[in-house]
Amino acid sequence: MHSNDYEAAFGRFLEQTEYDEAEDALFSLVRAAFQAGWLAAGGEESAAVRMFEVLRAEDFRKKS
Repeated sequence: MHSNDYEAAFGRFLEQTEYDEAEDALFSLVRAAFQAGWLAAGGEESAAVRMFEVLRAEDFRKKS
């Protein structure tokens, strides 16, 4: 078990932008490696799908 000072310093580290950037890069690397294995094992490449759609207030006013 680590000291309270260590845990506090680690918590501050996790809150930094640099950690978020490193975590994003690591996730992208793991996802790319998984996809390469998936395709090598005969899996199909998935098509891009729309995750969400931005709705604007004027779009609703036109329909009313």
